[in-house]
Amino acid sequence: MATDIKCPKCGHQFDIEDAVSEEYKKELREQMVAYKKQVTDEAARKEKEQAEQFSRREKELAQQAQAAATEYTKKLQEEKVKLQQTLEENLRKSISADYENQLNLLTQNNKDNEEKLKLARQKELEFLQKEQALKNREAELELSVQRKLQEERTKLSEELRKLEEEKTAAREVEHQLRQKELEKQLEDQKRLIEEMKRKAEQGSMQLQGEIQELALEEMLKAAFPFDMISEVGKGIRGADCIQTVRNQFGQECGRIIYESKRTKHFDKAWIEKLKADMRSTTADVAVIVTQALPEQLSKFGQLEGIWICSFSEVTALSHVLRDGIIRIFNATKSQENRGDKMHLLYDYLTSNEFGEQWKAIREGFLSMKLSIQRERDAMEKLWKAREKQLEKVLLNAAHIKGSIEGIAGSDNIQLNLLDEQDLLEE
Repeated sequence: MATDIKCPKCGHQFDIEDAVSEEYKKELREQMVAYKKQVTDEAARKEKEQAEQFSRREKELAQQAQAAATEYTKKLQEEKVKLQQTLEENLRKSISADYENQLNLLTQNNKDNEEKLKLARQKELEFLQKEQALKNREAELELSVQRKLQEERTKLSEELRKLEEEKTAAREVEHQLRQKELEKQLEDQKRLIEEMKRKAEQGSMQLQGEIQELALEEMLKAAFPFDMISEVGKGIRGADCIQTVRNQFGQECGRIIYESKRTKHFDKAWIEKLKADMRSTTADVAVIVTQALPEQLSKFGQLEGIWICSFSEVTALSHVLRDGIIRIFNATKSQENRGDKMHLLYDYLTSNEFGEQWKAIREGFLSMKLSIQRERDAMEKLWKAREKQLEKVLLNAAHIKGSIEGIAGSDNIQLNLLDEQDLLEE
């Protein structure tokens, strides 16, 4: 809240918070000292005038008493003495009362001046504290910006590292697939050389499919160690792999079934077959992991309610599908006892506790906003004053430079406050 100070001499009022420059503070101190000296001189002058007035009155009373003494007879001498004593007593009482009033007035004025000086010092201290708080806030803001920049750099570096790791993992997966394929081929060739010769093409396709199924199961187990990855045995109707999704509390949230295909052409019959498997296993989502994508998709996507992706995309897609299943499960759980929760929430929102807390938040926000606006106005006023002073300095410097160049002639005398490069930048 602004505090106004009123000049006891001219009645001028001004806001102490506007006194922000050192020159103005110095001028205020000089005015205060001059004002105290003026009050002291004025009191001394009035005291001297009253003393002179009392002296003149005493002389007049003495003259009147002397005149009366010559007129009265000796018979009234006793009455004259009594009258003179009475006058002297009244005069002493009057002088004493006047001096006491004057002393009380000077004491009160001195107290008022001390209170005003104390108030001015307090306001000056508050302004210095606000100025220091503003500097601290600016430093904290600069530190916060630097921290934010550092966090963004760290986050970008982490994202680049993860991207590089994903690329490396994809290459490693492809290498592992090829290695497993070679190992499986070598093992089967040792055991069934004659059978592989007779059924080369059929055996090769079946082998590739089995290798991808094994790799898919291992990848899912490594990526989701808390989920249950179930393998469907050969010759049993159904998907190749079933993933039972569990949350952090170990609760079963849903199922994802996977069908692994490693052929050069996509068959639409796979979709209908996986839909039937999805109904029989009561799964929530079905995924076909295939080397050859359908014509409608250039990358992973959904076709007729079935998700289709390549082997390198299955981990990322599984993360997204698994998160969706957990969210749906949690949303379903949150609907339980919804009526009671709504009543409790309504009672809290309409309670006096919530109203008072929100009122306190609003008052704090308005107070901070008003404080920031006042500080901004004060700083803009200070900057404007300094800008005017700087313009005055530059103008006087230009006048001095012109005068010296007029005297010195063509001699090169450097008197520029600003370099030519600075002027060009402005």
